[in-house]
Amino acid sequence: MATTRRSAPPVVQALRRMPNPRLTGLGGGLFCAAVMFALGCLDQLLFGASLTVYSVLFLPVCVLTAAWVRGADLVTAPVVVPIAFTVGLLPVADGDGGIFSRLMGIVTALATQAGWLYGGTLVAGVIATVRKVRLMNRRAGRARMPV
Repeated sequence: MATTRRSAPPVVQALRRMPNPRLTGLGGGLFCAAVMFALGCLDQLLFGASLTVYSVLFLPVCVLTAAWVRGADLVTAPVVVPIAFTVGLLPVADGDGGIFSRLMGIVTALATQAGWLYGGTLVAGVIATVRKVRLMNRRAGRARMPV
């Protein structure tokens, strides 16, 4: 009996063609921080430092960071994303007069955008957890296979 192989849906095929980098924990943190800083600068230029736009752009960065970090460093994904959120606030936060004014603007932005910050961290944590469980199941399945 011949088995016919079904082709994957177009969405799955498109996802398979996307790049699949594997970043170390440090690389994932640097990627996330650099992208958030660049998005903060872009937000400052295009939207006049809109915290809502910045926060919405934070979510896809969280997804990419959690998806691209390698399996051994999955625990770092939910740790680095809030740090990167704060780094990206440097160009966006209000602060006209000196360092303390800028610091107060960052603290205020963190307080007012806490929902987005927690949401992005939760997204990164869920993706990292699912990836870790799948990785552990795959390893357990290989260990049970007779050689």
